[in-house]
Amino acid sequence: MLEATKLAVGYADVPVCAPVDVRVRPGEILAIVGPNGSGKSTLLRTFLGLLAPITGTVRAFGRTVDERERDFRARVVGVLDDDAFFPGLTVREHLVLTARGHSVADAGPLTDDVMGRFGLTELARAVPSALSSGQRRRFLLASAFVRPREIVLLDEPEQRLDTRMRAELGRMLVAEAGEGSAVVVATHDPGLVASTGARGLVVSDESCRVVDNAGALAVLAEER
Repeated sequence: MLEATKLAVGYADVPVCAPVDVRVRPGEILAIVGPNGSGKSTLLRTFLGLLAPITGTVRAFGRTVDERERDFRARVVGVLDDDAFFPGLTVREHLVLTARGHSVADAGPLTDDVMGRFGLTELARAVPSALSSGQRRRFLLASAFVRPREIVLLDEPEQRLDTRMRAELGRMLVAEAGEGSAVVVATHDPGLVASTGARGLVVSDESCRVVDNAGALAVLAEER
């Protein structure tokens, strides 16, 4: 579903990590681990088509990634370490609008369910700018789960989440993969890696290698 081949990513033609070769199939969770500055976020931005590869290719659904294509945007969702919301809308209004914008028929009930799972029900009438950093993180993650998606790309989604919410996020990602989505998560959380049974991509400036053992990957995530 998502494939990188001899992919070098970075800025101004300067790679931030070694070349990447990896495939993510439907129903699979891939965890990207590595130290801060190793290129995890840059990889995700390139997977999303927000950055052009320096060399190599990224393909989604058998086609070169192009975030300008309507089909790509309809089938791929990403949550990066950016705050992106409509400042004049409440939390619930924003999520309902996101769902309806992606042609979800029962946007209201779905929104209420997702808000409940992310602990946002009591914040339904708040505006995003009034939320704490942890609440805003849950709100941005919720915006990814109220719309259709086949590929899910998350950049350190555990940031600013408490232990209970991290465990719930792990269950949601497992369920997401169980429904056939391809899930890619850049993370420093060994618990999230272990609970999802993810394969891994370990990135550095020296090499990028795939690790199939979730237990070994969790240890690597903790070390980094």
